[in-house]
Amino acid sequence: MLVTIDSAAVIGGGAWGTALAQTLRLAGRDVVLWAREPETVDDINLRHVNRTFLPGVALDPALRATTSLAEVADRDVILMVAPAQHVRAVARELARHMAPGTPLVLCAKGIEQATGKLMTDVAREAAPDATLAVLSGPSFAADVARGLPAALTLACERETLGRLLAERLGYKHFRLYWSSDLNGAELGGAVKNVLAIAAGIVDGKGLGASAHAALVTRGFAELRRLGLGLGARPETLMGLSGLGDLVLTCGSPQSRNMSLGRALGQGKTLTEVLGSRVAVTEGVFTAAAVVRLARGLEIEMPIAEAVHAVLEGVATVDDAISGLMQRPFKAED
Repeated sequence: MLVTIDSAAVIGGGAWGTALAQTLRLAGRDVVLWAREPETVDDINLRHVNRTFLPGVALDPALRATTSLAEVADRDVILMVAPAQHVRAVARELARHMAPGTPLVLCAKGIEQATGKLMTDVAREAAPDATLAVLSGPSFAADVARGLPAALTLACERETLGRLLAERLGYKHFRLYWSSDLNGAELGGAVKNVLAIAAGIVDGKGLGASAHAALVTRGFAELRRLGLGLGARPETLMGLSGLGDLVLTCGSPQSRNMSLGRALGQGKTLTEVLGSRVAVTEGVFTAAAVVRLARGLEIEMPIAEAVHAVLEGVATVDDAISGLMQRPFKAED
């Protein structure tokens, strides 16, 4: 049984993985980062930067990177920051080298498109001997990497381990609040990406602050309905990993999902937007999975449905907006 956590691995060399690795160094942990791209590994090891995914941020020289999963599997804790649609494959390979009971902290915000499963369900299937936790909340990678203040939820069913993880992964500028509600913590992070695309469309179309506020509020109602349908606790959905992350992601074009929606609202095609990006925009993949989950539970999520229709090309942005505004009048609750 773990009594302390001194070493950590981060799986994923994108912006968020690099930011978390930098944060763990600031917290005093011995950190190694796994990245798929050899050029990213060289950038981190030789130049102490990640020019592709997190430009302009100087990294701790003691942060090491590797392309070998076997090389990172012996750490006290492993943070899984691979994109949601790749978590299954990476976790399956990692499990071949990882000791039973190793804490695996899931940091990807998404739902597996092919199966509609949450990341905890995917990880239980791919790495059944790991002890799972979820890290989620309002946080932009560049802010966190630069040491600016942030607060997130660290969810783990085992309270002793959860509190230990919160203490050892956090530091004075990176505050972690423990929860035992894994479903609630990961659902907020996944669904808000879809809603942020909608918020971006509203912004890109120039529909005004009133429309934006209505969209975020009604979007949160959809998130809450789905969360409760899947067993999440209301207080988790109202917390950092739910409402907090939704407010951040829907409120700034710094969000990849909101900026994608903004571009769609300005008339660009999805292909044009994605073709200009190196980083994954999770909401594009999560929208279909969210809609499928909601339909299976007979839960109304009209905003998510509209985003899905736009992304699939079965509705224009104008049609989607018109459809939402012409829905029958109803009670708010």
